[in-house]
Amino acid sequence: MSVVVPHGCIFLNPGEYFWGGEENRVRTILGSCVAITLWHPQRKTGGMCHYLLPFSIAGKDHDNPRYADGAMAVLMDRIRRSGTRVADYQVKMFGGGNMFSPHITNVRPIGLRNIEAGERLLERYGFTLTASDVGGFGYRTVVFDIRSGDVWVRRQRATDPENPVAETVPYAGTH
Repeated sequence: MSVVVPHGCIFLNPGEYFWGGEENRVRTILGSCVAITLWHPQRKTGGMCHYLLPFSIAGKDHDNPRYADGAMAVLMDRIRRSGTRVADYQVKMFGGGNMFSPHITNVRPIGLRNIEAGERLLERYGFTLTASDVGGFGYRTVVFDIRSGDVWVRRQRATDPENPVAETVPYAGTH
């Protein structure tokens, strides 16, 4: 699903993406999900996706932004339709936090799998990652300013995984 708002601040829910111009600021909250931002500095356009799972089932949902491969497919479509090139974009990736106790060792955390899927897809499409804040324990709030290309991240992490009291880390910008 795409969020379509002509101007202002857009909030992305899991499985959504947004593409727009410099008048927009995009915000989302990530746990094990991952957000990827693409920004074209000359045109002051770009987008963000917020995916939940690494890959869709083969042959199904190939353009569903709930999955990393689907999210990248819809963003690549926007790039093609804009007449721009992959090399023109600055790319940043966020999220993939572990939302469960680190003492659970019998499964690979979904956040880690989401990060790996995003990295593989970015490489496959020829993007160069310019900044990232991924992994760790807890969730993040991410704000992407399409006018400047800046992304601010506020991390909430548990100080003790057995007693998850959130500790706020101030917004840290990436340029």
